[in-house]
Formats: sequence, C-alpha cells, structure tokens
Amino acid sequence: MMSDRWEPAAFKARVDEVVHSFVAGEADQFAAIDPLLGPVADQLEAVVADGKRMRAAFCYWGWRAVGQPDSDALVRAAASLELVHAAAVVHDDLIDDSPLRHGRPTTHIALRGAVRRRPRAVAAARSLAMLVGDLLMGLAGQLFATSGLPAAYLARARPLWSALARELIAGECLEILRTGAEPDTTASLKVIRYKTAKYTVEQPLLIGGALAGADGRLREGYSAYGLPLGEAFQLRDDLLGLFGDPARTGKANADDVRGHRPTALLAETWRIAGDNEREQLRALLGRRDPDGDGLRAVREVMRRLKTPDRVEDMITARVEEALGALHELNLPPHAAAALTALAHSAAIRLS
Repeated sequence: MMSDRWEPAAFKARVDEVVHSFVAGEADQFAAIDPLLGPVADQLEAVVADGKRMRAAFCYWGWRAVGQPDSDALVRAAASLELVHAAAVVHDDLIDDSPLRHGRPTTHIALRGAVRRRPRAVAAARSLAMLVGDLLMGLAGQLFATSGLPAAYLARARPLWSALARELIAGECLEILRTGAEPDTTASLKVIRYKTAKYTVEQPLLIGGALAGADGRLREGYSAYGLPLGEAFQLRDDLLGLFGDPARTGKANADDVRGHRPTALLAETWRIAGDNEREQLRALLGRRDPDGDGLRAVREVMRRLKTPDRVEDMITARVEEALGALHELNLPPHAAAALTALAHSAAIRLS
C-alpha cells in the first residue's frame, strides 16, 4: 500500500510486479502448447520487461483524485494499460522497421533467430511480431477484467477501452497514410494526438476516473489536462528521437528521418524552410543513410532554422496549459501534487 505522498519508484515496482508475473504466467501457458513457441513466449516477456509505467500512473491518479483510497486491485487494472502500450510498441516498431528499443533488438528483429532456416525468414519474423502485439492487446483486456475490482466499476470504464483502441489505431493509420507526404504541422499534431497523447495521458486518467465514479466536470478536467500533456510527451519524444543520446533513449536516432515520418519537428522545419532548404530536405528524407551523413545534414538544417527551440516552446506551452487545467480542478492536495510531478516527468526527460 502507498501513502498519500507520491513515490514514483515504489509505484513502478508495484506495477512491474503485476505486469511481470501476469505475463510470465501467460507466456508459460503459451509455450506449453508446443516447444516451437518458446522464442515467441520469450518475446512476450521481453517486451514488458522495461518501461516508465506512466500510463498506469495516470490511471492510478485518475482514481485517487476522485477520493478513492489506494487499492491493489486498481493497480492491477492500471497495469493493464502497460500491456496496451507494449502491444502498441511492438506494432509501431514493426511498422517503422525500428531496430532498437530500450537498447535491445525490437521484437521483429529478435524473432529472426527463430525462423532463420525458414523460407522468407525476415517476413516470417515480422509476422510473428505482429502476432505478439495482437496477443498483448488481448492480454491487456484480460488483466483489466480480472483485476479484482467490482464488476459494476469495470462496466463504467468498458466503453473507454473501445475508444482507446479505436483512437490509438486511427493514429497509427494516420501516421502511415501521411508518411512521405509534404510535412504539415496541423496534420502532424493530429497524428500525435491520436497515436500517443490520448492513450498515454487522457485515456488512462479517464479510465481511472470512470472506475472511481468521477463526475462529468472532473472528466472534462482530465481531458483538458491530459490532451496537451500527452502532446507535450510526444513532442519531447520527437526531439529525443533525433537529438537525444541513443545510449539514454535506447532507440536509433535515424528512424524518423529514414522513415520520412510526419513528426511535428519535421513539419515545423518544413514550414519555415526556404526553397533551398526544402530542396535539401527532399534529397535527405527517406533515403538509406549507412554513414549517418544525411542525419547530420538534417539536424544542421533544423538547428539553423532553430526548429528544436520552436518545438521546446510548443512543449512548454502545452505543459502550462495542462497545469492550468489541473489548477482549476481543485483536487485533493496529494493528487494535485502527483499529477503536477507527472506532468513534469512526462515532458522534461532524457529518455
């Protein structure tokens, strides 16, 4: 049990325990079906091994801010959102063909060893990774349903699960459909909102609130806080993706440039770029870049145009908007303090 004082490390340990033990049990049952499934079961556990557990934290405080006490059953329900995130990560890495996550090979890369002697081994490994992601999404629903919370509480939150899945997948689809198109800041922010912002902050808060019986005004306040903060979280991710230290982020720097993804960082660069700079960007985006020269050149264009500073300003504005909305809610002091701390840790980080 936790005190009213927000202790992120203690909370993360509780969520880790739930996630690791639940997925380990499911992986064992999966592997018991046939020995061939062992490497796939191993990946189920590997995908959930790490994480900040931020989505579970927002769900927890969505519950506590209503006035509900600490609850192990609620922590189990909140932990289910980390399995949604794990599923999204596997699918996202597959879509983007990213080689690294948390400094380790991504699922579709790691599973190549299981099929290396099969025809079309790379495609087979990608197919296995897709199925790992699908299974994790199913397990998320199972963990939520068996959390131990009363059925009436769970029923209040069930419609939000449908919205979470619909909006997350819509965001992924929009990113694919806009990849390679002429960069546009408004369109990029819409991708960010649906692909990341909603399921990272807003929906976990709303689910926690619904479980606790939050009223309409509080739910509106959660959205007013959660949406801009979720956008700030992803804008920080975009900056770290291109300018962060891979030793800290655990991801490859070149992914967004190589994939010509519709990030707000690129869209803002394009918006203020002159004809010569746009011509340079056209030549650099989406190409294979084994030596990293193209990546360095894109960074140089962005620095010259001061785009990273503009994105920092966008992050600051959104955090201020979120904290302003939080202030209006008149929450219990311990909940307000925790959600303030979470806002800063979501937007100001190195990984």
